[in-house]
Amino acid sequence: MASKSQSNDEKVETKEMDIGSLSSSRRHVHNTQYLHKVGVPPKQNLFREFTATVKETLFADDPLRHFKDQPKSRKLILGVQAIFPILEWGRSYSWRKFRGDLIAGLTIASLCIPQDIGYAKLANLDPQYGLYSSFVPPLIYAFMGSSRDIAIGPVAVVSLLLGTMLSREIDPTKNKAEYLRLAFTATFFAGITQATLGFLRLGFLIDFLSHAAIVGFMAGAAITIALQQLKGLLGIQNEKFTKETDIVSVMHSVWGNVHHGWNWQTILIGVSFLSFLLVAKYIGKKNRKFFWVPAIAPLISVILSTFFVYITHAEKKGVQIVKNIEKGINPSSVNQIYFTGDYLLKGLKIGVVAGMIALTEAAAIGRTFASMKDYQLDGNREMVALGTMNVIGSMTSCYVATGSFSRSAVNFMAGCETAMSNIVMSCVVFLTLEFITPLFKYTPNAILAAIIISAVVGLIDVPAAILIWKIDKFDFVACLGAFLGVVFKSVEIGLLIAVSISFAKILLQVTRPRTAILGKLPRTNVYRNILQYPEAAKVPGVLIVRVDSAIYFSNSNYVKERILRWLTDEEEQVKAACQPTIQFLIVEMSPVTDIDTSGIHALEELHRSLEKKGVQLILANPGPVVIDKLHASNFANLIGNDKIFPTVADAVSSCYPKPVLEEV
Repeated sequence: MASKSQSNDEKVETKEMDIGSLSSSRRHVHNTQYLHKVGVPPKQNLFREFTATVKETLFADDPLRHFKDQPKSRKLILGVQAIFPILEWGRSYSWRKFRGDLIAGLTIASLCIPQDIGYAKLANLDPQYGLYSSFVPPLIYAFMGSSRDIAIGPVAVVSLLLGTMLSREIDPTKNKAEYLRLAFTATFFAGITQATLGFLRLGFLIDFLSHAAIVGFMAGAAITIALQQLKGLLGIQNEKFTKETDIVSVMHSVWGNVHHGWNWQTILIGVSFLSFLLVAKYIGKKNRKFFWVPAIAPLISVILSTFFVYITHAEKKGVQIVKNIEKGINPSSVNQIYFTGDYLLKGLKIGVVAGMIALTEAAAIGRTFASMKDYQLDGNREMVALGTMNVIGSMTSCYVATGSFSRSAVNFMAGCETAMSNIVMSCVVFLTLEFITPLFKYTPNAILAAIIISAVVGLIDVPAAILIWKIDKFDFVACLGAFLGVVFKSVEIGLLIAVSISFAKILLQVTRPRTAILGKLPRTNVYRNILQYPEAAKVPGVLIVRVDSAIYFSNSNYVKERILRWLTDEEEQVKAACQPTIQFLIVEMSPVTDIDTSGIHALEELHRSLEKKGVQLILANPGPVVIDKLHASNFANLIGNDKIFPTVADAVSSCYPKPVLEEV
């Protein structure tokens, strides 16, 4: 009986071993059965590949999608509506919408009239040219622009930039006529630049000026503009004030005139109304129901200060006044634009710079309000609209106009529905030019200075700078560099620093991409950066490196050397810890979106270096573009197609049997 029982136990044990063996075998078959190979995309026709690349680069938004499967008559209508969006939204326009646009238009008109007079002085132009620039350009934009919220007109930063760059070429006091002609020429070429970028769909070029650089540049420009207004706020005569814009020269000029240049009546008017404007701005910011308070405050300030100067004859006591604003609408200036001569190239240079800055500001404003109201904004169409309005503006005595943030914010809060608010504002400016301009004769320059200072305060975005510091220190360097360049040197130098640092950041990220060592998260087949996940464990004898960038000629040598340096460091660590030596190096390539011939050569050199060390190179998860090039260059055959896997887990499982992996 005992022998029989023992025999039965042996049979059961043998059967269990067979079942276990069969189960293990099945698991092994299961694992190998679903070990996919990396797919190679089908070969594309060269022309189709080129066409697809161009389409994705220049026509990523597929602007012609509305024209598909439409009859010719409908296509014609859609084409006209694409050029003049007013024909599209005008069909559904209603009295309710007009009521909102009327209130918004009247509100921004009350803000723009005193601002325009002040901004014209920033550009070293007579006051009427600021008003001209809020009459014709808004009308053109209302017909061609796609933003419902942008309020068009002169802005502080572009006015200062134009005034600074133009005055370096021509003295605005000694050669007033030539200065004015150069201003129109620069405006013409600013419009040509903007329209050309839109037609050629090159709007992405303005994105090279990073948000951080713009924040710093705008803040620096605000400080510079405010410093320039000390002349009007303190009553210093033009001939006694410096022509430079840097803070050192301006403060030296201000304190140099403290005994004989300052006028206490002017200071009293300026400081009083500046306080009033800042309080009004604070009230509007604190409670959005009172948005109209900071909007109407500049006009109230102008009316009260003008009346005060008129009844007290303060101009006889040294208070400088506007004196005369030419009455009537814009005269033609077509024959004043330089199309030949030395000033042509100077106007082109200034126009390109001013046009790009104006475009950057308008694009940022348009995107902000479009996202708040949840509608799409066609950036390239906006560029064409802005360019066209500036080209036409240059022929009607206007200087560079763009979207104004302060006016656009008021326009938005006042309940604008469409671009009709720009038309309403333009009509009010027209009436002002025709009938009201003589009333501004006694307006003190101090009040214009106060209006400009209160307007540019909003350009200093301290919370944004703090956020930039928290997120990205290099971005903060760009922000700080642009700010210091504008404040301590000039607007052009600040702009140059902003662009240079933005490009430097791009080059640094391209030439020095991030790499990381990956480890296996416990109880998963997921491999992650060991610095981000300290619990991730390295696989014995295997080094897994991830490259977080495309591999191009600019970074290929660095990527190769960095991987070899990772390997050297790892070998030293395992040797010191008496662990298994590195036999496999897996490169995780999912972030590698592309690779060029230099990148392929770098991989070949890496493969040869690893062979000499007795280390096998394995690739994991290369994308379709990369795997296609690896096969085209024969690199896939060089390392072996069986050494390229769709996941890191598959690559690791090919290095060691499963029991070893389960121990990790």
